[in-house]
Amino acid sequence: METGTASGTGRPAWVGLPGGLLTLRRLLLVFWTLLAGVATAVVLGLTAGPGWAALGAAWGAVLVWGWVLLGRNWRSWRYAERADDLLISRGVLWREETVVPYGRMQLVEVTSGPLERRFGLASVQLHTAAAATDAKIPGLVPAEAERLRDRLTELGESRSAGL
Repeated sequence: METGTASGTGRPAWVGLPGGLLTLRRLLLVFWTLLAGVATAVVLGLTAGPGWAALGAAWGAVLVWGWVLLGRNWRSWRYAERADDLLISRGVLWREETVVPYGRMQLVEVTSGPLERRFGLASVQLHTAAAATDAKIPGLVPAEAERLRDRLTELGESRSAGL
């Protein structure tokens, strides 16, 4: 992977997240909205009558709305490796861009919970001296997460800011 700028334009070469994270989040959305819809229909059907059970279908609107929002959120996540720092950008309505200088990194870890492992995903967590600047890149392919961890660790050691 080449770092630096895109095509010599002076802009960072952004890398988006793989689709596995979107798939995982959408499957969780479907599971929880269907469960909530069935629970709502059963509870209302037993307590208020069969006509009220139809309100369980309102969770379908939540499913559609969440499906769209998850897609927009997933597309907003990206990162770029530059010569002296790592950029992480995310957010749809409130855009957040984090700049982590390599020399300020104290710890870079790769984590993967049970669901992430099932979908072949891992996250890279960056820790710096200031807790407010800790950053995370979720939903990476494990090989890319490990490559990024190794590269960031190497760059952090070579550019240590004397911490």
